[in-house]
Amino acid sequence: MTAVTAVPAVPAVPAEAVAPLIRGVGVLRRLTEAGGTMSASGLERTTGLARSTVDRITSTLTRMGYVRLDGRDVILTPRLMELGNAYLSALRLPALLGARADALADELDESVSLAVCDGDGIRFIHQATRRRTMSLSFRIGDLLPAERTAPGPLFATEWAEPDWQSWRARRATDPQDLGFPAVPPREQAGTDEEFVRAVAQAREDGWALDDQLIEPGLVAVSVPVRDPRTRRIACVASVVSHTSRHSAPELRETLLPRLRAAVAEMERELGGAPAAAAAGSGTGAGTGAGSAPPSGLGLAAWTGASKHELGRDFVESLARGLTVLTAFGEGRAELTLTDVARATGLSRATARRALITYEHLGLVTAGTTERAFRLTPRVLSLGFPPLSRTPLSRIATPHLADLSSRIHESTSLAVLTSSGEEIQYTAQANAGRVLSADITIGTRLPAAATALGRVLLADAADTAASPLPVPAPVLAETRDQGYALVDEELEKGLRAVAVPVRDRTGRAVAATSVALHAARRTVEEIVQELLPELRATADRIEADLRVAGRFTRVPLS
Repeated sequence: MTAVTAVPAVPAVPAEAVAPLIRGVGVLRRLTEAGGTMSASGLERTTGLARSTVDRITSTLTRMGYVRLDGRDVILTPRLMELGNAYLSALRLPALLGARADALADELDESVSLAVCDGDGIRFIHQATRRRTMSLSFRIGDLLPAERTAPGPLFATEWAEPDWQSWRARRATDPQDLGFPAVPPREQAGTDEEFVRAVAQAREDGWALDDQLIEPGLVAVSVPVRDPRTRRIACVASVVSHTSRHSAPELRETLLPRLRAAVAEMERELGGAPAAAAAGSGTGAGTGAGSAPPSGLGLAAWTGASKHELGRDFVESLARGLTVLTAFGEGRAELTLTDVARATGLSRATARRALITYEHLGLVTAGTTERAFRLTPRVLSLGFPPLSRTPLSRIATPHLADLSSRIHESTSLAVLTSSGEEIQYTAQANAGRVLSADITIGTRLPAAATALGRVLLADAADTAASPLPVPAPVLAETRDQGYALVDEELEKGLRAVAVPVRDRTGRAVAATSVALHAARRTVEEIVQELLPELRATADRIEADLRVAGRFTRVPLS
């Protein structure tokens, strides 16, 4: 007889689902799979949507600050990470356990990750990587097939029969793992029995090993982190290495004991943490400055104004639906329909249809209490992986370009070097004038002679271990007024004004400036006309940086 291949059942779209929201989520997923950038025609081709529909969706997402348009390309922006941040905040595990994972990575000098179960796959929620030529390239939010990982067999020890059926059906229809862009396609498909045996072994041992299942050279050992209250697996901690440093048996012999000790500390951390707040506590999460929609009752006014301005190019149901995801967060792990409506300012009917849609898409699921909902790890599939390693220079560049186009002067971003004596330019936008400040990215200049450097030195003055190269009164004045202005000190005819760019802790991690020829504006005109524009640009960069840096480390260069 001919064997019958299992085919996963495709759930029917509920009658009350919001079709524009389904299409909008589809566009975000295609952009995510493409690495964060795709042309509008590419989106039309991969989603199967009409070009006019793609244009309306991208117009709405642009209005929300979730994408930007650059010529023919649609590009994800850091603001979109607020959706994944809502899930990670509600989950609480990165905040509670991330520092332990980081400390273990420092101690072992190996990469350490935390992962949760997402269907028949695993999804990373925290990464502590090491900088090496051969280093881990997985990102927060990446999805991997369970059978090709060390955490997978551990999670599968808790699978019910429907979970196993879903896994077998997926394996039958996608034997090469083409549905998992984060891993190389399979060259040789393993058997189902191999994974079943691995699960049985993981159940017996209490840990699991990945001996080059994903690709040659990559090895990992994993231990489950159990919720002390339920004894179910909350997440899995893994130490990941390369065979040039450790073989799989060496991982088991040398690193597994330390990993187990770290997991015991993590479980004590979980046991000592307060229980998750009941549904309904807190209010809807804000989305920062700019054109992004506000939370609460301001949403209706914002959507109305957006519709009035953009007309049919603004899809209200998509904007309202995406806002529902940001109602969840820290202290709001589970929300009822009433809670969501209250937090977003949406009607109960609108919130209900959005939640029904998200249940269909696998982005929300039933909570632990009656009539409550919670986010699933799949929310991280909406842009988080490609955005999670966006450097500050890339975050700042669109804002610098926008400022430069408005004021017709060159703009730059720079960071202080480790010596504290120089600045290094990491991003810039030229004015397009015949005579303009044009400094190549990577250029280093004396910090003391530049407006950018003085702003950064002023912030570091209180904590500097060695004398700074600028007189203390100059740094104090810079710190008090919040900007530095250099008038023809670095070069004859060059004037520049700079302000700090601060991270979530308030530390100045970079500075941004406007540089111009002295003949074009007086010092007074620079302060009155350009400084407010520069400060507003720094605010926009900081808003994106705060979102991007909530659960990831943003590279400064």
